[in-house]
This record gives sequence, structure tokens and C-alpha cells, in this order.
Amino acid sequence: MLKKPNLFKRIFMICCGPGKHQLLRVSLFCIFLSLLAGSVLLLLLGKNPFEAYRSILQGAGILPKTRYAGKKSQLTDFMSLLNYTTPMIFAALSVAVALKSGIFNICVSGIMVFSGFIATILVGYSSLAPIIAKPLVVLIGVVAGGLIGVLIGYLRHRFNMNEVVVAIMLNYIISYVVSFFIQTRFVDPITRQSVEVGQNARLTLFDYPIMNLKMEINLVFPLALITVFLIRYFITRTRFGFELQAVGLNSKASNYAGINVGKTVITTMLISGSLAGLAGVSYYLGSNASIQPRVLPSLGFDSIAVALLGNTSAIGSFFASLLVMIFDSGTTYMSSRMQVLREIAALITSILLLFSAIGIFFRALANRYAREVEEV
Repeated sequence: MLKKPNLFKRIFMICCGPGKHQLLRVSLFCIFLSLLAGSVLLLLLGKNPFEAYRSILQGAGILPKTRYAGKKSQLTDFMSLLNYTTPMIFAALSVAVALKSGIFNICVSGIMVFSGFIATILVGYSSLAPIIAKPLVVLIGVVAGGLIGVLIGYLRHRFNMNEVVVAIMLNYIISYVVSFFIQTRFVDPITRQSVEVGQNARLTLFDYPIMNLKMEINLVFPLALITVFLIRYFITRTRFGFELQAVGLNSKASNYAGINVGKTVITTMLISGSLAGLAGVSYYLGSNASIQPRVLPSLGFDSIAVALLGNTSAIGSFFASLLVMIFDSGTTYMSSRMQVLREIAALITSILLLFSAIGIFFRALANRYAREVEEV
């Protein structure tokens, strides 16, 4: 005889329980809960949640505003959104690829700083022609990030060192070493950050005139889209992708089955590090133009929650990145339009990231409820 679950459990299992598209349903459930929690917060502040979320979409360029400043439009806002989303796409893919093989890569922020710094000093201050400098920046990001990724993978495999501990230490080491060189050789005496890179090496074109509008054009956004589909194909359609996932599920069984676990782990971290390197150069030589000493970009840590919200899939990570950056970029406009403190507006984005990170718990809880129902 089957146990009859209460109403709460039945609704919860419909949203997150086993079955078709469970991962997608869990992600949508997390988004719904975050929006609900944000609505409660706004109601406590005496604000209309629907109007607040509408303002967020307007600020991100998804919906039109009532009016715009000179040479600005909904299209320019949307292009700015794509510009700021590009580093997040690469960072989320980096975390997702590592998680597929059972590795928790929290060194994305450190890799971003390292690759951004190396690209800055090698190309950012040079007088190379843009047609040479820009592709070279991308290549340096891939190589620099890949080197750090290989180091993490090698230490994990060769000495069985916990990758989380290694990543934390590397974050500190990279942050302080890069800060030392910036403050002693490359500091801007006014901003106290690194000297801005030249326009020839920038991966974002600012105030670029198109149709009498001034737009932000991220030159590597098309590369981000291509990378999403390449990673999806690589994970789901290739032999190495199968081995990567097998190692993530059970490394001992994979080794018994003849899979070279060490090679798989190191190659996976090479890919993950290269993606984080792309995030670094698209961030520090794209949306930003300088590096702030002793500061790790929060984007690298946020990408963990974004990858989880996207179910560690390439396509999911792309849409999760877009959603999170819509909130991140749109809350500024919402804050000014509805007279909400910027900290409160940022809290709404943090709530979304929080619920994204606990999606795995919801799935596990729903699976447990389903097993209880099947008990005799």
C-alpha cells in the first residue's frame, strides 16, 4: 500500500521530483522562489514588486524605458547587457565543465586576475595593431588560464590534494603577487589601479556609432556563443566527454573500466582554466580597462551559483548567466526609479544566487519524498 503524501509534498514533487525535465523544473522552481522572496522584501519596503521587476527588465534593455538620454535606446541598453554578460558566460562554463568531472573549481576569480594581468602587461600596453592585439589577448587568456587549470588538476591527481584548498591558496597567491607588481610598476597614481590598457587591445568597443546611437560592442560575445555549443557538443557527443562525466560520477569505477583518470582530470582542468582565462581577458580588457589591486572579482564566485542554476550544462549556463546579469544590471535603474537603496536592489540579485546554489538540495529532497511514497 502506497503512502499518501500531504499537499505540500505533492506540489513539491511536481515541481522538483523525478521524471521528465527534472533539472529544468528544479531551476525554474529556484527562480520562482527567488522572485517570491524578492517580492516579499519589496512589499515590506512598501514597493510594488511587479513595477520593480518591470524596472529591472527596463534597466537591462529587455523592455523599453519611458525616455532615453541622447544617442541611447533600448538597443544600446541591451548591447551593454551582452557586454557585461560575456565574462559570466565563460566563467559559468568553466565551473560547469569542472563540476562535470567532480572537481569544484573555485579558482575562477584568481585565474581571471592572472590571465587579465598577463594579457595587460604583454599586449595591453603595446602599440600593436588592433587586428593583431585583440586576437593575441584572447590567445593569452586561453593559455594563461589553462596553465593554472593544469596546475590544479595535476596537484589533484598526482598528490591527491583537495582542489578546493589548492584553489583558495592560489587565489591568495595570485591576488597578492599581481597586486605587488601593479603597485610597484603599473599603478595609476590617480585611480590607484593598474594603468588602463590601450584601445588597440580592448575587447569591447565603447560609444561605437551605429544608426546615430552610441553602443557597447563586445567583440568576444560571438566567441562565447560558439564556445557554448562547442562545450555542449564536447560533453555530450565525444568519447572524452563521456569519460569526463564517468570520472565525475565514480572515479574508481572509471579507472577499473580502463579510463585514464589522471589524464581526464588534468585535461578537464585545462579546459576549465582556459574558459576562466577567457572570462578574465573579456572582463579586464573588455568591460573594464584596469585591475584593482588585492580585489578578486565577485563574478568568479557568482559563476558557481550560475553554473548550478544552469544544471552544469552549457546551454543552461548561458541562459542562467543572462538571467543573473539581467538582474545585476537592471537593479541600478530600479533603485533610482523606485527610490530603493542600491544595497536592497543588490540583495534581490543575491537572493537569486542563493536559491540557485541550493537547487541540488531541492532535487535531493524531492527524490527522497518520491522514495517515501513508493514504500509499502
